[in-house]
Amino acid sequence: MDYIKLGNTGLDVSRLCLGCMGFGVAERWMHPWVLNEENSRPIIKKALELGINFFDTANVYSDGTSEEIVGRALKDYANRDEIVLATKAYFSMHEGPNGRGLSRKAIMSEIDKSLKRLGTEYIDLYQIHRWDYETPIEETMEALHDVVRAGKARYIGASAMFAWQFLKAQHVAENNGWTRFVSMQNHYNLIYREEEREMMPLCKAEKIGVIPYSPLASGRLTRDWSETTYRSETDQAQKSKYDATANADRVIVERLASIAKEWGVPRVQVALAWLLEKEPVTAPIVGATKISHLDDATAALAVKLTTEEMASLEEPYIPHRVVGAL
Repeated sequence: MDYIKLGNTGLDVSRLCLGCMGFGVAERWMHPWVLNEENSRPIIKKALELGINFFDTANVYSDGTSEEIVGRALKDYANRDEIVLATKAYFSMHEGPNGRGLSRKAIMSEIDKSLKRLGTEYIDLYQIHRWDYETPIEETMEALHDVVRAGKARYIGASAMFAWQFLKAQHVAENNGWTRFVSMQNHYNLIYREEEREMMPLCKAEKIGVIPYSPLASGRLTRDWSETTYRSETDQAQKSKYDATANADRVIVERLASIAKEWGVPRVQVALAWLLEKEPVTAPIVGATKISHLDDATAALAVKLTTEEMASLEEPYIPHRVVGAL
């Protein structure tokens, strides 16, 4: 495993981050394909054995049960000081007023609940899951600063927003002497590259670590176009993100398959290899529901695409509707 600093910090993270959305109690989440605790633990253990030290979850994943499963597994299998544990807050956790968002009340409540579920005294990277249009950004940034000052989080990060929003949050923090975001978790892969227009250049200029989610486009980059899985058939979020551009995306997937065949490797390795070459990507967030998913993802670190191969993969791309920063 290779390691890299997270943005402009001294924090060492593995070049792959294990995304933990796929772990939890299926009955408490919109995705019926998530793995229960018994089936999740071997994958978490394998990730650690492969040298992955970076784990990303969220309070909303399976109604908090993802955090519980991840917390118990890491306690049993890992040295806490060597682990970089990330979680997120924003989406609704209960019905009624103040059940969602990034108000001071919500942040102070959700950080404590996440700490309890994860079974830890601190979170390494505490992230806002989306932009809150109903709360002043000043209130959010001050609350996050207080979370860090209280020792409940080491760093803060953001996810899935427009570049102007991210820059505004950073400006507010800097003007008030508050903690700034060190990372951006955005939607970025071979068939969704809208982040290259503004967010990626901004993060490069500001030395922000980029940890893309959905690096394999929910599996669409890993298999033949006609092949389906239980996830692809039931994942409505995946359909909303990619169905509208399916015809154009298919050309990219076919080129990916051709290059993977020439390399003699699974497509996942080429898709991740492409992403790992894109500055300032720090660590793609890779989901895994099988041990083989981790083996393939780790092997991608050894695949170094040529300039011509990179260009061939990128050439068919057409503009897409913005998805994620909503």
